[in-house]
Amino acid sequence: MAITRHELTRRREQLQDLQRYLAVLEADHDGARAKLLGFRQRYLEALGPLMRELDELEDQLHQATALLSEALRRQGVEAPVSTSPRAKAWPDVPALPNATPLPPEPTGPTTDLPPPSLKTLYRRAAMRFHPDLAPSGPEREVCEQRMMIVNDAYASGDRSRLEALLLAAGELPEKVIGGPADAVRAWLGLCEHMVQGRIRVVQAQTAMLQAQQMHELRIAVERAEAGGMRPLDIMAARLRAQIAERRQELYIGERVGGDVGLAADFLRKRHQRLA
Repeated sequence: MAITRHELTRRREQLQDLQRYLAVLEADHDGARAKLLGFRQRYLEALGPLMRELDELEDQLHQATALLSEALRRQGVEAPVSTSPRAKAWPDVPALPNATPLPPEPTGPTTDLPPPSLKTLYRRAAMRFHPDLAPSGPEREVCEQRMMIVNDAYASGDRSRLEALLLAAGELPEKVIGGPADAVRAWLGLCEHMVQGRIRVVQAQTAMLQAQQMHELRIAVERAEAGGMRPLDIMAARLRAQIAERRQELYIGERVGGDVGLAADFLRKRHQRLA
């Protein structure tokens, strides 16, 4: 089917609009990622040492309570055993994967060449997909399935199906759908498909980035800071309070081993706290 210069111009403009939209999405993603990485660095500088200290105290408490639980069991007293709290790993914030470059636009005059006949398309498809021309094994089975599709398309006069099979197999567009103008149309369709696929990749990765807990925390912290608050200082004060509580808990846990009742009560309260 011939294509007019006006149609080619309109399709090129559509492709350019898609590319501009993609560029905006990529810039938005990269900006949000840079903000998230910057906030994470600031968060870790402000709270990282305190979180590590708290994790170390929790490990010491787990070891102390494990010894208490074992001592009580030897005396015939059942005591709850709490699992060791594990620090959560920071999720990755990957950059966008590299985009596949678009293929070069076909060159040559824009006059149309007549497309091949349906019979010619069928013969070319048979040359590519006939199972007798394929090696034995999985490749031959694939060719058998494709040849069945080719035969059905030829029997029903489904030219578009034969064209799609040949183009997907790497046949030159001008040998399938006609002259250079139609080759440009096929090139435009391929480029649109590639750009739309890239748009979906960027949108999916942006959604994953925005679903991260650290992203939500960044929004909340920056909103609070815009209102004159100091949320990171508040978080640091809470961590220091937790550290003081764990130190006191560890001090008690290391000294109640001689009293079965106190030891059992200590383990029960710790188990409730971690549950």
